[in-house]
Formats: sequence, C-alpha cells, structure tokens
Amino acid sequence: MRATAILGPQRHKPCVRDALRALVGRDVRRPVALVSAGWEEREREHDELQQHVECPVRNLEVFHRVEDVYQRDPELQRAVRERNDRLRRLQGFYRTRLSHALGAARELLASNAEHDLVEPERHEAVLAVRAIDLHHLDRLRGVHHEFWSRWRPEQRDAIALHRGELRTILAQCSALCVAGGHVAVLLNRLRLLGVLDLQPDLPVVAWSAGAMALSNRVVLFHDSPPQGPSDPEVFEAGLGVLGGVVPLPHAQHRLHLADRARVSLLARRFAPDLCLPLFGGEYLAWHEGRWAARNAVQRLEPDGSLGEVAA
Repeated sequence: MRATAILGPQRHKPCVRDALRALVGRDVRRPVALVSAGWEEREREHDELQQHVECPVRNLEVFHRVEDVYQRDPELQRAVRERNDRLRRLQGFYRTRLSHALGAARELLASNAEHDLVEPERHEAVLAVRAIDLHHLDRLRGVHHEFWSRWRPEQRDAIALHRGELRTILAQCSALCVAGGHVAVLLNRLRLLGVLDLQPDLPVVAWSAGAMALSNRVVLFHDSPPQGPSDPEVFEAGLGVLGGVVPLPHAQHRLHLADRARVSLLARRFAPDLCLPLFGGEYLAWHEGRWAARNAVQRLEPDGSLGEVAA
C-alpha cells in the first residue's frame, strides 16, 4: 500500500504540512499536486493551502478538466448521466431495505433485556444490516464495471489527452493532496480520469471528503439533517486507496455520539474497518501494515463508546 495519511477537516486545525513532511521528508520543497474537484467551480482557490504547506502547489484542476472532456465528448457525458441515473435508482431500493433492518437492529441494541438472551439477536440483526450493505456495494461495483467495459473511457481521446497531461505533472511532484468538498463530484471525477492510477507510488494526503472518496466504501451519515431523520448509508464504492477505515468527517455535528446504541451499531456494522469520527486536526498514517495515530485520533467502539487509535 502506498504511503498515505488521513486528516480531519482542515479549516480550523490545519495539519497538511506536518503530514507532508512526515511522508516525503526532504522532498517537501518539491511541488505537491492538489485535487480539489469537490470544491467544484472554486477548485482553483488554493492560495491558503499553498501558504500553509510552504511549497509550490500544482492544482490538477480535475473538475474543470472533466468539464472540458464533456464538451469534447458529449456521447461520454450522456453515458455518465445514464450510469448516474442507474446508481440513484439502486440507492432508492437500498434505502427501502436498509431502513427496516436498521430499525430492528437499533431496537435490539437499545434493549435492557438479559444479555444472554438479547445479544445473539443483536448479532444477527447487525449481520442482516451488513448483508444489505455488502449486496448494495456489489451492485454499485457492477454498474461501474458495466459502464467501464462498454465505454472504455481511458481509451477515448478527450480522456487520454488529460491523463497524459496529469501524468506529466504528477511525475514532477512529491505527493498528492486530495481535499474535501462535495464527495460525489470529487469521487466521480477522480474515477473518470483515473488520477490515482497515473503515479501509483506517489504518497497521498487526504482529508474530509477526500478521505471518504479514497476509502473502500463511501458512507454518508447525518443523525439530524435539516430535512428530517436519516440513516447512515453506503453511498458509493470508493477508490480503495485507503483500506480498513471508514472516515466520518465533522462527526461532532453529524453524529449523536452520546447515543451508545447508534454508535455501537455503526461500529459493528462496518467492522473490522475502523470507524473514525474526524473532528479536525487528526492525523492518521499507514505505517508498517496498519493505521497508526500521529496525534489523538478516536474510533467508534462496538460497545458504543469512543476509543483511541493506537500510535
């Protein structure tokens, strides 16, 4: 696995510079590449990051590059829209099944019944939720495979042009930074251009939605959204660069962390992956075959408490 670091939200407690220095050492004076496609039209606003990291930043302009691809290749754009429509319909079917299974699991996890009686039922209820999640993830991957097999985006002229330019830029950089923003936009555009495959050994620093997009599965979560009650859901198949973790940025605003039954269900549901509530300032690095904390990093525990990731 390539050298990687996961960071919490950067607005109030930036630590990208520390992560870069730890990953690349003396190469930190070389440029670092930036993907900020999740910021959409604002992706070119990277002056604040450049001042923080104290080295040149090469903005890959992934959002705008895909806009150019769509102008050059409207047939591919239509195919992407059709694929996205299929993904949205699948998400609706999944939510219907998921809501019933989660309701049963939560009720059992909150029960005060005798432990020896209720715990096996809790276990089976969580397994039922996990089965729905895994089935949905498999369906999502199937849609992507079908799209890729039929349209071969990497072989189309507009994509090949930008991939060639990106490969040249990345060869001159010491690391790749992936910022947050709109996770679906970020993920879809990274995937379409195959950015992570262009320099497979380049160290990666990802934060917020960037970490979500690079994980094995993108989990959306918000216990109290403005539109009403919501369940955490597997939204997409991630890019698989950051295995073994489920990043949960801005968890203090989005999760009822004092509700032990909800926390327990989330931790059990995605085990053995680490569910990481990222509040801001966290720094987790892949080291010697495991994720290790470089500062205080918390994790959701199966008993509904918050533990710490080992250093």
